[in-house]
Amino acid sequence: MTIPKPLVQLNQSFIVITVVIALLFAKPILFIPFIIGVYTLSTKKNPIILLGKRFLKKPINSYQKEDKDQQLFNQWIATICLGLSLLFFALNLNVLGYIFSVMVVLAAGIALMGYCIGCTIRYRYMMWKYNRTKKQSA
Repeated sequence: MTIPKPLVQLNQSFIVITVVIALLFAKPILFIPFIIGVYTLSTKKNPIILLGKRFLKKPINSYQKEDKDQQLFNQWIATICLGLSLLFFALNLNVLGYIFSVMVVLAAGIALMGYCIGCTIRYRYMMWKYNRTKKQSA
């Protein structure tokens, strides 16, 4: 399955904007992208993407596609990092909270510029798994 690239970029922009606002003004705002991430991972439906579909001007098939499984993998990374960030802020370990939040902003921001860090991680993991099974069967 695939997702139109503008919808993926909408989700990435949403993450960047909400996390930056949270870090600048009110850390509890981090719950918004975290809860949406948890919901997305549990239902495989992203509310931001579903909402954004309504605003696409061209037919959905005409947009460049992104792999849904890859986007779910990226969502796992972002949601785990946001969860850890919230935990660290709650434990008053602010430096670690900022580190994990900034990692999410950087990853989503860099993805908006065209390089997907999560894609690289997933590719390396899949290659490692493939090479491992190849060695075991030899």
